[in-house]
Order: sequence, then structure tokens, then C-alpha cells
Amino acid sequence: MSGDGDARFDVVSPNTGQQIGSVPDGVNADIDAAVAAARTAFDDPSIWSGLDPATRAGHLRRLADELDARKDRLAGLVSAQNGMPITVAGQLEAVYPATLLRYYADLIEGQGDDVRDGMFGGVVEVQRTPIGVVGAIVPWNFPQTLASFKFAPALAAGCTMVIKPSPETVLDSYVVAEAAQAAGLPAGVVNIVPAGREAGAHLVSHPGVDKVAFTGSTAAGTSIAETCGRLLRPVTLELGGKSATIVLDDAELDLATIGNDLFVATLANNGQTCFLGTRILAPRSRYDEVVDTLTAFASSMAIGDSLDPNTQIGPMATSRHRDRVESYIAKGRADGGRITTGGGRPANREDGWFVQPTVFADVDNTATISREEIFGPVLSVIGYDDDADAVSIANDSKYGLGGTVWSSDPDRARAVAAGVRTGIIGINRYIPDPIAPFGGVKHSGMARELGPEGLAAYQNLKSIYR
Repeated sequence: MSGDGDARFDVVSPNTGQQIGSVPDGVNADIDAAVAAARTAFDDPSIWSGLDPATRAGHLRRLADELDARKDRLAGLVSAQNGMPITVAGQLEAVYPATLLRYYADLIEGQGDDVRDGMFGGVVEVQRTPIGVVGAIVPWNFPQTLASFKFAPALAAGCTMVIKPSPETVLDSYVVAEAAQAAGLPAGVVNIVPAGREAGAHLVSHPGVDKVAFTGSTAAGTSIAETCGRLLRPVTLELGGKSATIVLDDAELDLATIGNDLFVATLANNGQTCFLGTRILAPRSRYDEVVDTLTAFASSMAIGDSLDPNTQIGPMATSRHRDRVESYIAKGRADGGRITTGGGRPANREDGWFVQPTVFADVDNTATISREEIFGPVLSVIGYDDDADAVSIANDSKYGLGGTVWSSDPDRARAVAAGVRTGIIGINRYIPDPIAPFGGVKHSGMARELGPEGLAAYQNLKSIYR
């Protein structure tokens, strides 16, 4: 993890606005070197791609152990860089990578041979082989969780990796590199290049890369898809979202009962989460009650330094991003939305990039704040007439990533959930599970991560007739 160029970028604390680190800014030559190392490690089957599944699985479990030994450092560094509350970082960033490595180690060991009786006589053997060198581009909001969505199944399949983290969250990547070395991963199997967009674009189009995996904005994903389409290069894209939280007229609204699950579904990580249901669809018969519940919920959030264990809402990741969130709040107010709580900066936070959790009432699904991804702690409450109307409003979006349905009737909730055009949806809770495919439809992406499907995304299929 070193740079060929002289440029560096500073890492700034979102809590204080002060510099907390500085790292080399990778250039195209660094990407070239990383791809060459990954190519060498892949093309020689004795290094990685040709190892038997049990041997690769052993490597993954050792890497998981080394990450576990560093989990507190990982959580602390992520929280210090992007404003994620330390309790959230400790539950996700510190745990998910090792969990996925062990899951895919088990999966690859148990995959076994696939031999089928042919319809025209003989048998067909279906071989699953690693797809090759993978270029992975990871965002700043869940840097290690989302990186592991890619490297855990890819390494299990026998692929080698070039990972480009976001400039906003790079210090944690050094800990991962340290863990990979301590685990004894062969040289060239995992390569990490901290760099900006230009180097990322170079990685996507690099002739030595066989597949691209990207999590980030829809605009960037569209550009990556165009490049990969021209090169006939497989790509996995997990992009933006503007998901619906559908509150049915029989839903439980006692915050003492649903508060934690509602937080995960709507405001987790300061609202800087792609799958959050920030469009709250409320039945007109209980509209005021839903608005009052959400207002009490949002106004009760403890805002503070992300490294404070008592903090529920930390700062936005950068000053630029705070400006963006605030511009949407101003737009919502200008378009006639009624702010019931929040709408500004907390009075006791002069330093850092803080925004109050904000709830808008009296908006409809045509409003800008209902259509565009804000990626901050801003909720819009939209009324609907009946279940069919709720589903119609939920589907009236260019996005289709997450969502939830809240009801005391499981069968009714499942029927509503089935009608929502989205990649993932929860009933009375929302927690993505490693065993299930994760990803979106429409402008929220293509292909899937996690589950057996996540492993299959890094494998080529070859049918041998005999």
C-alpha cells in the first residue's frame, strides 16, 4: 500500500474538522502494479487459484482470526473517519468481514462436485472455476463491511483482488493489509490501492482485470457499467436507493417496542446507508399519529461525537456531504414541506459536520426530497389511501433496493412486501443476512452479493460432456 506519485490526501475527522492522517494518493502506475501482482498470483495455480478448496478455506479462516484480533482498531478508525457511531462500527465494521470470510470458507468447502445425468445419454460435469482478477471499488459509508461483500466470496472462489477504498476511509485499509500479511496470504492475492476517481476509472478499464465489483452512487455505477459493457466484462453494481417504509394501518407504533428496529431501517449510520427506508408511507387514517411518532423518534436521537458510545447520530462524513444534505433540507422547505423536527445543525456542535435528524410532513411522492437520494438523516412522510396505493407509491421510484412493511398481521405484510419492486425488503425489521442475496433492481444496481449467489458471481461455469 504505497504510492508511486508524490501526491497525498489528508484524512479529516468529521467530528472536529481536524486532520487525523495523511496517506499517499495512488496513481495509475500503482493500479498497474497491483493488477500485475494480482495477475501473477492468479495465473500461477500453485499460488491461489488452483489451491484445493480446503486449503483456500484455511487461509480465509486465518485472515478472519487476524481481523478479529484487530476489530477494535478497525471500528475505531472507521468511526473516526466517516462519523459512524462507534456502537454501529463495533457491530458491523468490526464483525462482518470475519463473519463473511468464515461463511464463504464453509461454503467453498462444501460445494463439491456437480455431475448430472444427461438427457441424451452420458453425464455432464459442471465445473466452477474462479473468474480471475477482480477490481473492487468500495465506498466510504461502510468501508470494511462492503469490501468484505466482495473479497470474501471472491477469495473463496479462487480469485485475486485489487481493492480501491474511498479517500474518505483509508486508514482502516492499512489494518486489513496488516491482517492479510499476518495471516500469511500469498503475495499478490490481496492488493489495496488508496486512490481517487481517476485511478478507479483506470482500474475498471484495465486489461488485466476480469471482473469489476462496485458499490456507490448510481451515476458512477452507470459509467462503470458502460465501460464494462464495452469490454464485455462482468460487473456487480450495488447502487443508490430511496426505499419505502410502509406503515400499515394496523402497525404497532410504540417506540418502546419498535424503536431499535425503526432506527436500523430508517436512520442507521446517520442516514448514510443506501438501503434505508427514508420515504415513510403512512395511511391517511393514522397520518398524524405516524408523523408524531417519527417526530418523537427523530428528536430523541443523541447527537454527538462518533467515538462516544452514547452517540446515536454522528456527523456527516465530510463538509461537502453536509452541504449536500442541507441543500436538500432547504429544497424540501422551499417546496412546501413542513419540518416537524430538526432542519438545522445542533446548537452545541460548532465543530464537525453535524446535521439534526429531520422529519418532513405534508409532502407527496413527487417532491424532490421524496425522489432523490439524500444520504442523510432526513425522512419524508407521505400519505396513502389503501394497501394497493401504498405499493403503487413505493414502486413509483427509479430505485429499488430496500424497504420495510410494518404491520401486526404477518400475512398481510408479506402480501404487501411481495408487491414492492425491490431487491430486499423486511417485515417489522430490516437486517441484511449473510446467507441471502443482497442487491437492487432498476437504478439500484445489477447482480447480487452475499449468500451462495455472491460466491457464484465470482465463478465461471464450464460444462464437460462425457
